[in-house]
Amino acid sequence: ITRTRTLVRAIVSTRNTSSYTSSRTPVTTPIAKKTSRTMTHAAASTFIDEFNATYSDKHKTYEDNFWATKMNLTGCDVDALTKSFNDLEAFLGDAATLAEARAMLDAKDVSEEQRAVLEQIVKTLSCYIVESDEATKLRESMIAKENALQASRNTQKLGYTDENGKYIEATPTVLRTKIRSSDQEAVRKSCWETLRSNGPFLCDNGFPAIIAERNRFARALGFEDFYDMKVTNAEGFGKKKCFEMLDGLEEATRPLMHAAREKLQREKGDDATKAWNTAFALSGELTALLDPYYPFENAPEVWGRSFGAMKIGYKGTTMRLDLCDRAGKYPNGFCHWPTPPYKKSDGSWVPSEANFTSLATPDEVGSGNTALTTLMHEGGHAAHFANIVQGSPLFSQERAPFSVALAETQSMFLDALCEDAEWQAKYARNRKGDVIPWELIERNIREKHDYKVLALRGMLAVPYFEKALYEMPEDQLTTENICKVADEIEEKIQGGFSGRPLMSVPHILADESSCYYHGYVFAEMAVHQTREYFFRTEGYIVDNPKVGPTLIDQYWNPGSGKPGFLKIVENLTGSPLSHDAWVKELGEETEHLVASEKRAYEKAVKAGAPQGEVDLDMRMIFV
Repeated sequence: ITRTRTLVRAIVSTRNTSSYTSSRTPVTTPIAKKTSRTMTHAAASTFIDEFNATYSDKHKTYEDNFWATKMNLTGCDVDALTKSFNDLEAFLGDAATLAEARAMLDAKDVSEEQRAVLEQIVKTLSCYIVESDEATKLRESMIAKENALQASRNTQKLGYTDENGKYIEATPTVLRTKIRSSDQEAVRKSCWETLRSNGPFLCDNGFPAIIAERNRFARALGFEDFYDMKVTNAEGFGKKKCFEMLDGLEEATRPLMHAAREKLQREKGDDATKAWNTAFALSGELTALLDPYYPFENAPEVWGRSFGAMKIGYKGTTMRLDLCDRAGKYPNGFCHWPTPPYKKSDGSWVPSEANFTSLATPDEVGSGNTALTTLMHEGGHAAHFANIVQGSPLFSQERAPFSVALAETQSMFLDALCEDAEWQAKYARNRKGDVIPWELIERNIREKHDYKVLALRGMLAVPYFEKALYEMPEDQLTTENICKVADEIEEKIQGGFSGRPLMSVPHILADESSCYYHGYVFAEMAVHQTREYFFRTEGYIVDNPKVGPTLIDQYWNPGSGKPGFLKIVENLTGSPLSHDAWVKELGEETEHLVASEKRAYEKAVKAGAPQGEVDLDMRMIFV
């Protein structure tokens, strides 16, 4: 997953912008002086250049603090994080800058390139202006509370009881891995119970107050609630439309979910659908058999060769990779950009700087596969943002108005390759270089295909939970009620308690990642629709040198500018976004799938994996 972040924002009223007031000191920058400068092409260039330079500086300061805090690096400072966040928000929330950009747009001699940048400045700043002292104070208060909760989580001690009755400290990543792979039910249950205990811990450390203040903030700015505000700012449509789309998918896959749970009970016994048993029942033994074909140390090379064969490059990016799990580190992989790339007005290129983290635990069974999938996913995000070629870093920064769904489509499209038999035939090899046997791939298909719907339902559960959470009356936001709602959503959407308790999903905590999980669902729709397009037009995806250039041209170059997520998908695939391709794939007969995958596997084994040097046009720094 990514930290593709859409921070707490509000859409500005286009009325009365001249009466903007704020309790904070106005930002004093060269671009926030007066709006009476002569509207010329040169003046527009100066305005844009000054804006881009100032924004880039404040953006990088905040992102550097964000990275240090999330990685729990020595010397990380929550106060510095809060200050740099507020400084960035103040800059983006400056009404004089917004007014000047609007005035520039009224000039006749502004070029089309300048107009596109000015429109993006207006679009972005309109997500950040807060015209209320009350809302400003609420925002600053809730961010401070959130950072305090993060500090508490950094010191939280987690662990499980092993098969010998000994308590073992463990990170959330290790707990989740053991739920999937331990052959001892007592160990799996202990790990699951620890993850469930996260709910009361969060609530006892300020989570209900954060929810309440987020809602107050959103309502002060005219939104129904915080969820409505977040989806509107990120995707351009409100909560109502968002859940109309999700409801259609939920309804279409509900029978598949019930059928999958019934089949699992028939094949593995009634206990197989207990929360701590399901993941192991589906993958426990198979995970161990597949493990030798995904050595952790090979993962970066496999990622590079796979992307290189598709002609995906990074346009001079510098990428810092922190790949291994450790205590206190943020419990999810993510990628972020201290330096968003852009093209200056003189035509020179500012390449991206990216930080990239995963949670590899090389001594745990299945961790090599997890690390590789994370590299493919986060590397997909990095490739996407590295190839946004526009006239301002605002097009390539991952907050509002960047579409979560657009960003996640790119990473999920690329990590989906890891499940293709054709891709595995080329890249899943043990330390001796032996290719993964077809028998393991076939077994994997037969054992998992009918159960893929369970992952979909787990994905759906998060937005339905957050919707319910932000619709709770403020006086009902208690530890007991919040945990009860989480359980009710798990039972309704997933058919029973989840192996990944909803209150252990880290996205729900942070301002930047809360209320955006629907983006993963929309992205998955787009992934299947895009894959269907490539199979229809090209016949294959793995190592296809046309894939990278097509993604760069159609999906990546625009960034958060026009034409927007829904239109981008439609322009490439020829159809409006829908769940049809995804549901069709889930319902495919297993025998048909096995036959088609075997043909692709045999062809790929014969062709072999790409050889020679890998040039992704990037500089990597391994931490």
